[in-house]
Amino acid sequence: MKHGKKYSEAAKLIERGNFYEPEEAIALVKKAAPAKFDETVELHLRTGCDGRHAEQQIRGAVVLPNGTGKTVKVLVFAKGDKLNEAEAAGADYVGGEELIPKIQNEGWLDFDVVVATPDMMGVVGRLGKVLGPKGLMPNPKAGTVTMDVTKAVNDIKAGKIEYRLDKTNIVHVPVGKVSFTEEALMENFKAIMDAIIKAKPSALKGQYLKSITLTSTMGPGVKISTAKFQ
Repeated sequence: MKHGKKYSEAAKLIERGNFYEPEEAIALVKKAAPAKFDETVELHLRTGCDGRHAEQQIRGAVVLPNGTGKTVKVLVFAKGDKLNEAEAAGADYVGGEELIPKIQNEGWLDFDVVVATPDMMGVVGRLGKVLGPKGLMPNPKAGTVTMDVTKAVNDIKAGKIEYRLDKTNIVHVPVGKVSFTEEALMENFKAIMDAIIKAKPSALKGQYLKSITLTSTMGPGVKISTAKFQ
């Protein structure tokens, strides 16, 4: 794969085959981010899990102490008093059944997270084919199916992120933005790693975290030593 000049220059800062401590990796990722825009710092965790088995699935959510640096648009499916509660909490879009055709037929997807009260899941379930592949389906494990819509919206706006295994058993999560201080990124990194380690499936035999890579949107990956996270 051919990379551009800026990427190649950035890659020179990182020693190939070297495994860094998290603090060093964060400093390097900030330094090596080549783009003119404020790139996202991303964490990629390759696990020893086999997501085809339900008991080896990893899924949950964590609130990053310093947020994600991104403005997140929240859609809440609710009815009655919960509609007003969601609006008061700062949800960007609030509604019920009337939103279904807008999403299904018009392809409206101008939101990043969907929250639903349990009594609305029958309605939201009809959007499974649209929301599912995009990872937008509300889920109790991620705290997005709940009667406490105020807490759900507040947490998401404060920097709550979801983590889950993809088809190749890797977890991809944002840690923040390149413009964040190293300290802020480190606090977010620590919060994510604590959550991921707690989520280790008891059914898993063998190594849990096979590789940990930190990167910016356009920059080269920096490998982090897995030793202290096993």
